[in-house]
Amino acid sequence: MRQLVILGASGSIGQSTLKVLRHNPGCWQVLALTAWRSLDAMLRDCLEFSPRFAVMVDESAARELASRLKAHGSQTQVLSGAKALCEMSAHPDAHSVMAAIVGAAGLAPTMAAVRAGKRILLANKEALVMSGAFFMEAVRDHGAELLPIDSEHNAIFQCLPEAIQRQPGFCDLAGAGISKILLTGSGGPFRYTDINDLAKVTPAQAVAHPNWSMGAKISVDSATMFNKGLEYIEARWLFNAAPEQIQVVVHPQSVIHSMVQYKDGSVLAQLGNPDMCTPIAHALAYPARIPSGVEPLDFFSVGEFSFIRPDVERYPCLALAMAACQEGQSATTALNAANEEAVAAFLAERIGFMDIARVNESALLTFGQHSADSLDDLIALDCAARARAQDLIKALSR
Repeated sequence: MRQLVILGASGSIGQSTLKVLRHNPGCWQVLALTAWRSLDAMLRDCLEFSPRFAVMVDESAARELASRLKAHGSQTQVLSGAKALCEMSAHPDAHSVMAAIVGAAGLAPTMAAVRAGKRILLANKEALVMSGAFFMEAVRDHGAELLPIDSEHNAIFQCLPEAIQRQPGFCDLAGAGISKILLTGSGGPFRYTDINDLAKVTPAQAVAHPNWSMGAKISVDSATMFNKGLEYIEARWLFNAAPEQIQVVVHPQSVIHSMVQYKDGSVLAQLGNPDMCTPIAHALAYPARIPSGVEPLDFFSVGEFSFIRPDVERYPCLALAMAACQEGQSATTALNAANEEAVAAFLAERIGFMDIARVNESALLTFGQHSADSLDDLIALDCAARARAQDLIKALSR
């Protein structure tokens, strides 16, 4: 039985992964569940799945979890701290690692899994946005296997020839007869809102995604389409794609999860109901297929499909991300760091919705041309961009 480590078990991707496991009993054993401090969720899931290890980054939460599990007679060993995340990712018994920790905090444990040669189910965008070249080189050098979990990248992956699937980061799209990757996005909740009204958007409105059930941060990123910008950067590294080989298409119905256009005029698409259990099940079982628990798509009820060219005035964060992708690794690292700070400030009602783009643009202009020759350089750049973003957020909050 394959053993699985779930990084970020209490988040939406982690919980969807556990749903897929419930539909496939006896196929996987949970080696470790990890979370920051989601005590009640971790207690519930540890009692159900009986992992050998549980990691709480917060030490006080780890002590409380250990006490509660002991009271229930659980044999799960509780560890604490960020270092324990990396230890679980590289554990000798781990076959696959679901990398679902949101933000830059997920980079180190994901890289630990890569260096240990694991099968990585990649749901953490920042691993590629912050360190795309270093990350993909490490995947190749350590013989790791990389499978994308984002619905869009998983869809692209499914539409590619097997030879391309087996060469992440170093494939030749043109040589395989591929002319373009079509990256679809819903456009978020404000795709038809008057642009002049966007400055008045509240956090509650921004997190109310029309199609997907996601966490607050990723929901705001979807509303600004910065999330699609991150996915654009991800696609560049995952599929060794040049900017002219990636096109963003707004598809409000979220049924076509992405497409691949071939030189002969064919376009292959992956369709399905908008549920993350589908790409998770695909990656867990690859190259086999297993039940995901998601209802099959009913073509008689989905209605019509529509496609819209993204408006850069409505989605300035998308334009910034695409520009950063062309500038290089330092630019994407700085932009991602600033966006994390800006979105947190918006959710805390310290800045307005359109201020997110202002903070992001400032970081890109300040740090986009910096040189970074190592992962340590990128981490230092990430910190500097966050500090710059915080300064601007303070100014905007006055």
